[in-house]
Amino acid sequence: MSGRESAQVQQQNHLASAEKDTTPQYNISWTMHQNTAVPENAEMIVYLEELFHVDLGVWNLENKRYEDLLDLELAQGNIPDLFRIRQPHDLLKYQTQGVLAEIPQDVLEQHAPNLVQRIRDYDPRYFEYGKINDSLYGIPVINETNIYRTPIVYRADWLKKLGLDTPTTLEELETVLYAFAKGDPDGNGKQDTYGLSKEGMNVVFGAFGQTVFTEQLYFNLKNDQLVIGALEPEMKQALTYLQKWYRDGIIDPEFITGENKGGYKHLSHAFINGKIGMTSMGNYYHWTQAGDYNILNEKGEETPMGASFNVYELQQKNADAKVVFGAPVVGPGGLSGSKGNNLLMNFIAIGAEAVNEPGKLEKILEILDYVSANPDPHEQIRMEYGVQGKHWDWDGKSTNTFHLLPPYNRMENYINTIGSSIGMTVPGGSIGEREQWADSVGLSEGGIYNHLEVATPALIQYSSDLVSMRDKAYISIITGDQSVESFDTFVKEFMEAGGEQVLREANEWYKEHPETSSAR
Repeated sequence: MSGRESAQVQQQNHLASAEKDTTPQYNISWTMHQNTAVPENAEMIVYLEELFHVDLGVWNLENKRYEDLLDLELAQGNIPDLFRIRQPHDLLKYQTQGVLAEIPQDVLEQHAPNLVQRIRDYDPRYFEYGKINDSLYGIPVINETNIYRTPIVYRADWLKKLGLDTPTTLEELETVLYAFAKGDPDGNGKQDTYGLSKEGMNVVFGAFGQTVFTEQLYFNLKNDQLVIGALEPEMKQALTYLQKWYRDGIIDPEFITGENKGGYKHLSHAFINGKIGMTSMGNYYHWTQAGDYNILNEKGEETPMGASFNVYELQQKNADAKVVFGAPVVGPGGLSGSKGNNLLMNFIAIGAEAVNEPGKLEKILEILDYVSANPDPHEQIRMEYGVQGKHWDWDGKSTNTFHLLPPYNRMENYINTIGSSIGMTVPGGSIGEREQWADSVGLSEGGIYNHLEVATPALIQYSSDLVSMRDKAYISIITGDQSVESFDTFVKEFMEAGGEQVLREANEWYKEHPETSSAR
């Protein structure tokens, strides 16, 4: 019997058993990605409860504050049964705290066969990331679309007004940024614009082979050894540029607090409000312009895609504003790049208390398999987008492509409000028009990725303080409070504050898993 046939038989058994008993077999607490709260009686949650004979309690932990809210629950002794670990580095931390259950490999394969097969078909090495002392604690969540690096975005209308081309080298970038700040690109007669803010600085660091301003420490490969990018001596050259630009009024003086001023975290308000003319923030799908690619409307007709997120907000303020993507600029040593998000996006784990009830672990895995890697295409779309004919429908007579129906095609977070998409991202999905467009504009090239996607004991102990130390030092040098030469002192203090141990453990892990660290 094939995996798909086996899963379909399993689904039929669920339906049959659901008719025998109306009392929920288990109460299951569930965490997921949320931008807005999931109502208790959300229709897709109710659907799954009836299908699997359980009571599903979704914890409403907003994604932007996820770790803080989750840690508060854990401190009060509450452990979710389905445990989403948003940052891969946190797997070891939570396992060390004793709040995770081991997931026996044979149990996972028996009760989540489709999910396991999809990961194995893509790259079985990812399961190694979820192991601690050879025991599996985290199911790897792999996002194939993270092969697309962070875009580098310019105000195309500003470039045109100033008679400039999209830069390809660091020197050309400098020319453009000075013009954005000094050349009155918005035409208001005031010197109130800047070249870039914090996120754009990663493109400057990328011209020297690294990325710095990230949530976690980024490790790179050098002479077959892991190094921490922010400590590399070439960063002094990058900081020399940035310090000069800040002194000359080219960098937004509010860069310290970031480009986002609240709300959806991938919006660059500095860019939207016409304060800066270049950024490298968010993902590719936060920057599509009207007509970049076509989608099918509710009638199954091809229609140009509308502007999204940052571009939409920008054009609400200035209808004539346009953006253009640029390639990572090449530095003096021939290097270039922009920040890449790793394919290992997060982990799904099982809470330690879930295994105290016989059969509960197996039931959780069956639900996770059903909502994440359903072999029935119709049911998989239902799990992600809701009810056919209400939330979505097929394109014409085709059962290969579908479109969202109004008003849901204009609602950003409706999947949360109906309780759909509660599973995990798995590889092997179809590549849509959006991804084909991202590929066509070169976003699959030039990403700088973190080569250490797991945590070590030292990283758990020191990472937070080291990231703060890194940011403080870089900001102090950029603003001129410290000299560029103080970088050497920063590196020394960083290593003494736990960096040496972090780097040693990282390389010990790399020597044991050289092939795993390249699984991207």
